[in-house]
Amino acid sequence: MREVRVRFAPSPTGALHIGGVRTALYNFLLARQNKGTMILRIEDTDQNRYVPGAEEYILQSLAWVGIKIDEGVGIGGPHAPYRQSERKPMYQQYAQQLIDNGYAYYAFDTEQDLEAMRERLKTAGVESPHYNSITRMQMRNSLTLLEDEVKGLLDAQTPYVIRLKVPRKEEVRLNDMIRGWVMVHSSQIDDKVLMKSDGMPTYHLANVVDDYLMKISHVIRGEEWLPSAPLHVLLYKYLGWEKEMPQFAHLPLLLKPTGDGKLSKRDADKMGFPIFPLDWIDPATNEKAVGFREAGYLPEALVNFLAFLGWNPGTTQELFSMDELIKAFSVERIGKAGTKFDIHKAEWFNQQYLRAKSNEELAEYLLTLLKKENITCSKEKAAKIVSIMKERVTFPKDLWEQGKFLFYAPTTFDETVAAKKWNDDAVKVLSAYQSEIAKLPSFDGVIAKSTLEKVTADLGIGIGKILQAVRLSITGAGAGPDLMMVMEIIGKEEVVKRIDYALKTLNIKVA
Repeated sequence: MREVRVRFAPSPTGALHIGGVRTALYNFLLARQNKGTMILRIEDTDQNRYVPGAEEYILQSLAWVGIKIDEGVGIGGPHAPYRQSERKPMYQQYAQQLIDNGYAYYAFDTEQDLEAMRERLKTAGVESPHYNSITRMQMRNSLTLLEDEVKGLLDAQTPYVIRLKVPRKEEVRLNDMIRGWVMVHSSQIDDKVLMKSDGMPTYHLANVVDDYLMKISHVIRGEEWLPSAPLHVLLYKYLGWEKEMPQFAHLPLLLKPTGDGKLSKRDADKMGFPIFPLDWIDPATNEKAVGFREAGYLPEALVNFLAFLGWNPGTTQELFSMDELIKAFSVERIGKAGTKFDIHKAEWFNQQYLRAKSNEELAEYLLTLLKKENITCSKEKAAKIVSIMKERVTFPKDLWEQGKFLFYAPTTFDETVAAKKWNDDAVKVLSAYQSEIAKLPSFDGVIAKSTLEKVTADLGIGIGKILQAVRLSITGAGAGPDLMMVMEIIGKEEVVKRIDYALKTLNIKVA
């Protein structure tokens, strides 16, 4: 059986899109499941689009989500270098091999020549003009020029590109692991450029050469590369590598949450959610985009969410650790149809993973947040706060955002709750309750509850009628976490103080 070797091959043209993280994840899962190798290759042949810092960003993003690279950029390995820009000399020999064997040719056309060809075809009624098996015979290339003319142009260092000579009438077939047999007639494939005039290969040639030399067994990539796949099949055939051709799997598109069209950064910005794994500052515009990490998503929650964007385990299980995903994953269970990027589901996953963490782990998040606010808090108190808040929060930052009332007494009160629940009975109970608490030698949640029960029983007032008013006086709101535990956390003196302030501020006169 062939050794499983997969690669993630992003271009350093900006921040890593979350769809790219999903692609990397699926490759990683397949590699780990088969005790194979995960390779990181940087495809930087388009130097005009290179963005400083993008490569480091890719490495940091993969490390954060837990995708471990076995070989490649940042690691090294037997097939180094792993940046295509550093592999430039080796591509020329394969392009030359294609020319020598009649599968590629030199094209000396200028931009003006190409534009004239496009205009000519449009005038003739061709909607999408291409440089192909028909039009190439009217162009300036080594198929139409005499051998001496070609030699003269090459000797004079006339700019040229190398194009693939696509056959005119041939059925190109590809058995995709997700989509089954894909068949494209060669008349639908244009003579793609393999080597640019600057001597750099295009994606098509570099990708195939590198995958062959690095012994890649499976290519899992986005659906946007499916139209290029038949071209790559031809390259494997013409280079004599058909038997070594990897198995292809083209992933379904990530769609907007509404399902109408491909997910873009603009959509994410408009709907208020991240589309990059980490914060990214565009070096050209200095514009900052918030990442999933900085927005408060846990890496394990994001991984679980991404795994389900196109794949399903065939069971009702939804929560998977990375190890469980590795065992359960199969390319065959990836669907063909585009999948909605449901950010609410991502939030749900985050909630589940937060709740699964121990109070001590979450207390560390809270203590970090409190430090930024210059608030001193013991680990024990932080753990107590987390215990009553964790079921109510989506992100770690919510522990602070929703728990500020545990550190700051309310200065305002929910008017709707006050209008409905602040009445004579509430004032009677709170006045007596405040007095009783002040006398207590010790205080905790259990004592807070038993004291309130005693006070309401003595006054003959049902506890259910005034409980919301008691909460209002302590927190300023009509709902929240366990009230007795809230009182235990803030302490006896603070409870007395807050009730006193509420009684004075809400100024309800007892008849």
